[in-house]
Parts: sequence; C-alpha cells; structure tokens
Amino acid sequence: MALYVYAITAENHPLDIDDLSGVGSEPASVRGVVAGPLCAVVSDISEAIRPKRRDLTIHQQVQEHLMRGGPVLPLQFGYTAADESTIEQVLVKDADGYLANLERLAGCAEYHVRASQDEEELLRQILRETPEIRELNERIRGGDQDPQLPLALGQLVAAQVQERQDVLASGLVDALVPFAREHTVRQASGADFLNFSLLVPDDRREEFRTAEAELADRAGDGVEVRLSGPLPPYSFVE
Repeated sequence: MALYVYAITAENHPLDIDDLSGVGSEPASVRGVVAGPLCAVVSDISEAIRPKRRDLTIHQQVQEHLMRGGPVLPLQFGYTAADESTIEQVLVKDADGYLANLERLAGCAEYHVRASQDEEELLRQILRETPEIRELNERIRGGDQDPQLPLALGQLVAAQVQERQDVLASGLVDALVPFAREHTVRQASGADFLNFSLLVPDDRREEFRTAEAELADRAGDGVEVRLSGPLPPYSFVE
C-alpha cells in the first residue's frame, strides 16, 4: 500500500503520534518508518491525495504536533511513496543532509510576516505630500484637456507607491531580521507589499513577537502588518 509522508525526524524523536489519524477518505493511523538515525512519519493511503481542506488541515496538524517534540523536516502537502522500502532507501541515501538540516533547525520555528496598505489612504498621503502630483491632479480636475496628463499622473503615482512601499518593506525586514537565524523574502501578491519568513530561535520568540507588535503599531495609517506562527519550518528545509 502507498504511503503519505508528512515529515522526517531524528530516530529518537518522541513522535507521540499514537492517537493521530492521517489524510484520505479512510484515514489510517500515523506512524513512523525508521531507517538508521532517521524516521519518516507516514500513514497508509489507498487513493490519490488532493488538496482538500480537511486533508490540508490534517497535514498541518501532524507537523505542528511533531514540532512540539523536537526538530522536524516538514514535507509539502502531497508527497507520497510507493512503500516502506522506498522511504528507507531515501533516508539512508540522504542521511547526512537530513541530519544536518535537523541540527540547523533545532530550537527554531518559522514565522510569516505580511504587510498591506490601504490604497485610498496611501493615495491621500501621496497627494498631500507630493506637490507635482497634486498639481497634475488639480489640472485634470479643473478641466485641462491635455491628453498626456492622466498618463503622466498615473506614472508618477505608481512610482510613488512603489517607492513608499519599498521603504516600508525594507524597514520592517531590517527591524525583524536581527531576531532570526535565517530569513527569506518572497514576491508579495494581492494587496500585500511584503511577504517574508523568518526562522526564529525559541529563546528569542518573545522578543521577536514584541518587536513585531511594536512595529505594527508604528507602521502608520492604513498599514496592516500580519504575523503567523510558530509554524513548521517549510521555507528553510534544504
């Protein structure tokens, strides 16, 4: 029977997974497959796994449960193996790399920081603080028919939005990175202008959360800073 693989841990990880059931329409018990110094946490499956809400939730719950017992290398949702022998071969072949990663991630958790800005408030700030943009806007509102004005105004506003959000993003990253062992910045999407992850040691967790809360309070009108974590260190598994 095929196996769904949640994570890799050290062989001596306490696991404590006897009461956990896995993904799929007929959930099987979550268990460990040990090979040498490593253990893969798995459950039996008899179907192709799709990213349904229930299964995504269970996948995450297993990862978070394992985190409480020690370092873990979380796999992304959907990883499967044909059988235990296949898993054992992979664990043995890549043991040194997995062990190095577990040591690197020990005592840490991942945190996500995202930031967005209210568009209307930002545009009001730009009009208030940028004379050139304010003048063009007033000419258009006053009936100036120059066809180049809207394009010029749009380009100036776009440049100001990018510049201001870049400054905000850099300030947030620079202020929080000192609390992290590692960090990675991703392409922001939607209304967000910042999306980055930090690997924060447990002994700096409270300092980090306090600093993030203070930054959120000082971020300015219309700026929302959102923090998620502690999470399994998906972004830092090499």
